[in-house]
Amino acid sequence: MEPLMTCWPAGSASTAPRSPAPSARCGPCSQPTAAPSRPASGSRTLAEVIDHLGTSGKTGIIDGTEIRVRRPAAGRKDREKFISGKNKQNAVKTMVLTDASGRLLFCSPAQPASCADITHARQLGLVRHLSDGPALETLADAGYQGLGAQTGGRVVTPPHRKFKKNPPDWYEEIYERQRKAHSSRRIRVEHGIAHLKNWRALARHHGRREHLSDTVQAIAGLLSHQQTATRGARQPQ
Repeated sequence: MEPLMTCWPAGSASTAPRSPAPSARCGPCSQPTAAPSRPASGSRTLAEVIDHLGTSGKTGIIDGTEIRVRRPAAGRKDREKFISGKNKQNAVKTMVLTDASGRLLFCSPAQPASCADITHARQLGLVRHLSDGPALETLADAGYQGLGAQTGGRVVTPPHRKFKKNPPDWYEEIYERQRKAHSSRRIRVEHGIAHLKNWRALARHHGRREHLSDTVQAIAGLLSHQQTATRGARQPQ
């Protein structure tokens, strides 16, 4: 199976050698130093992104998002796989990983929307990468509950509700405070997904579903490059 691609880090992963800046002085040109070989933007795997976040001490945020697609033709095999159980519409699903500021780092290939978020994450190897990699705090919503125990607490999900009926007032207050605190930290991934969905091709896809994975990752690479360029422009000289 081909390695899963991502879009991190755009702007600093170009493999094309840069021409030396023209010198104002006459004289023999110095020999340019060979630049280290780096993979092009869009060639980072999920394992490399997790390793980058872990070694730099940053927090990751994951979430799944759905993209509406055309209904498969009647009589087509596995037609029901594209029906989303959450939105009751024909869609595909992709998993997005951002940093704590909402910068897009990874966007997985598309899968039929009937696949649960936690199942999709396991298929991508998230549990293995987190367990074998450096200590990394990864925020997720309730759709990923269960991954925390499988990754040694590296995946942090909203607290479980212990009292389903007639909870005490003191417990309800603590539960709501913890839930809102988690949600306020995790909201950045929603901002990253919103920037991704600003592209019309991902608001609702009218083309062939077989090509959507390439479209998603191409747009993710462009968005990552745009975010990197914007941040670089804001830095003081």
